[in-house]
Amino acid sequence: MTLTATSPDLAEAVRRDGIDFILAMFVDMHGKPCAKLVPAAAVDVLMGGGSGFAGFAAGPLGQTPADPDLIARPDPASYTPLPWKPNVAAVQCDPTVDGEPWPYAPRVILQQQLARLADRGLALKVGAEAEYFLVRRSSDGALVVADERDGASMPCYDARGLLRMYDHLSTVSRHLDTLGWGNYANDHEDANGQFEQNFRYADALATADRLVLFRYMVHAVAADAGMQATFMPKPFTQLTGSGLHTHLSLWSASSDEELFDAEPAADPRGLGLSPLGYHWIGGLLEHARSMAAVTCPTVNSYKRLGAPAPLSGATWAPSLVAYGGNNRTHLLRVPEPGRVEHRGVDGSANPYLALAAIVGAGLDGVDRELDPGPPNTANLFALASSELAARGIGVRCPRRCCTRSKPSKPTRSCAPPSARRATGTTWTITRLPSGRSSSSFMPKSLHGRWSVT
Repeated sequence: MTLTATSPDLAEAVRRDGIDFILAMFVDMHGKPCAKLVPAAAVDVLMGGGSGFAGFAAGPLGQTPADPDLIARPDPASYTPLPWKPNVAAVQCDPTVDGEPWPYAPRVILQQQLARLADRGLALKVGAEAEYFLVRRSSDGALVVADERDGASMPCYDARGLLRMYDHLSTVSRHLDTLGWGNYANDHEDANGQFEQNFRYADALATADRLVLFRYMVHAVAADAGMQATFMPKPFTQLTGSGLHTHLSLWSASSDEELFDAEPAADPRGLGLSPLGYHWIGGLLEHARSMAAVTCPTVNSYKRLGAPAPLSGATWAPSLVAYGGNNRTHLLRVPEPGRVEHRGVDGSANPYLALAAIVGAGLDGVDRELDPGPPNTANLFALASSELAARGIGVRCPRRCCTRSKPSKPTRSCAPPSARRATGTTWTITRLPSGRSSSSFMPKSLHGRWSVT
């Protein structure tokens, strides 16, 4: 049912699929889906002039109440009938102001970064593992896992817990297949009440669009069953947190050539990556701490990063800036030739901004031909500080959120002074046009180079 870029007539698709209403959607800086419900009879108006919003009311988007309307212009290629809401379709929109793309809209920011790849003849394909919890309120108002029998100390992959949530999981799975996204696995994750449902990788923008709808769908299906779904990074102190593990591969924009891929025999480091792949990894490692402002954007994020082992025995969240092969204790994992997994993105991340930051960091590594050094093979969760130092692994992911100061002044850096001088990654309040200030904290190194605000 999904309309492709080769069939851009939105009105025709609406008529073909019997759609009564269209959700004209975009997200704010926090990833909150914003929308207007447009009647099918007004689809030509939507396509002709977009849908108007008071941008300040929508959420953090760099607007004040005095600013002109934010006009959301639909991208017909994102048209998606919603299988959980018959006769309703969603279309992702690109916010504009005075006819120009609004530079503080997350989808626009990602498109700007993907355009930098396209200028080099490159295209990024992305797969993502969106972990989430199914929860409910107990009689005393406490938040508990929805399945009261899900209490094992090591519940990961438990067949009994999986099938007790069969109705929810199978409903989401069927919806994914109806959408044409290709659901290929559904599993009980490492924490009680935690699940993951996988769908095929796609171009970066399409994957970000799908993640926004996937979260929306999971929330809706859970609510219909009297539950709540949460993608919070760490909803329960004693349980494993939720990541958004992001799998990256770079391709030629003009062919189906995979550019990270190399024969293992041709890679002296043994991971089956090309020099381009290692330079990309070098950029991700170089900017890992700065990117945490985008990939781990909430206070709750820092309850997951560097947390002690939960009841199941392993946190699965990266605490050190390092890479290796098929080893889940590293920030960057190479599970097979030609693919890099970033394990530092968590469940609260805005997918558009997270991918924009990843592209910016990866391209910086490519442009500067950064060498990430040899891959690490050890279980980093088990090494003492002295052993880590001996292996040259001394940089930690940020383990706490920065302390906020007055809006017009810089905030304290998470890194020690020596690291700040070396990397230049001080944390500041983002300044917006006309002296406006956003509530989002961003590394200074992101500004200008990546246009992430």
